[in-house]
Amino acid sequence: MSVITIDQASRWYGNVVAVNGISMTVRPGVTGLLGPNGAGKTTLIALMSGFVAPSAGTVTLDGEPIWRHTDAYRTIGLVPERELSFGYLTGRQFVLANAELHGLADPGAAAERALEVVEMTEPAGRRIGTYSKGMRQRVKLASALVHDPSVLLLDEPFNGVDPRQRLHLMSLLRRMGAEGRTVLFSSHILEEVEQVARQIEVMVSGRHAASGDFGQIRRLMTDRPVQYVVVGDDDRALAGALIAEPSVVAVALRRAGGVDVSVSDFGAFTVRLPQVARQHGIRILELTPTDESLESVFAYLVGG
Repeated sequence: MSVITIDQASRWYGNVVAVNGISMTVRPGVTGLLGPNGAGKTTLIALMSGFVAPSAGTVTLDGEPIWRHTDAYRTIGLVPERELSFGYLTGRQFVLANAELHGLADPGAAAERALEVVEMTEPAGRRIGTYSKGMRQRVKLASALVHDPSVLLLDEPFNGVDPRQRLHLMSLLRRMGAEGRTVLFSSHILEEVEQVARQIEVMVSGRHAASGDFGQIRRLMTDRPVQYVVVGDDDRALAGALIAEPSVVAVALRRAGGVDVSVSDFGAFTVRLPQVARQHGIRILELTPTDESLESVFAYLVGG
């Protein structure tokens, strides 16, 4: 079983700091690396896979530095976010080439096993340039699995994958985690992470914002103040009724109609809103969150 340890790792490019003072440990099982676009997730995965060196700090695999440690590639499988540039190859040729680069005893058999795992055996004879985005993602995964790595790093693996393929990929990642592999995947979509990983690492603006069990992170996110616009058939009566609720911090009438509501506990608010409306004979016409972007969630986690 393999463990990746990141200790005060930073990476900068000239005056641009991509990741800053990151410390975390990635253990066997499935870990979700969550953060908005531009948070530094791709750079962190590049550090963990040995593709770039830390400008400061250390990144180790089972106690050995990953940078310039070529034996680490026998252990690590990487699925990058960037698109494949080998459209002229068939899927089978691409996976087989990776098997041969690893010096496997029977590269052909290894390639077929990997293609079967990701359900790409049938279309493997077609050129990659004819594949859908989801099929290209699965071929990248097959090439990463061809040498049976104990560590699998995936950068936004669900991008462009259709719902059926997404469910298959989620099931595959869970299974590999249950087998004892160390699996880390990045995503900017909370629901994707929730369905696959229990251990979550959150990044914001190149910094490590939060770490822990998904339930703990979820509670941090759901307990933060949330802004809503509620539109009813009697906005003044609605505002008066809502301000008396313990979960409501503030209300304000909107000139264009509706009520701005600041909520400290949206779980309690979503339960009480229909009850309050019924008690006061108010019909709710619309309920819209106004700050539900991941950027606002992560900003709250780091106090921004």
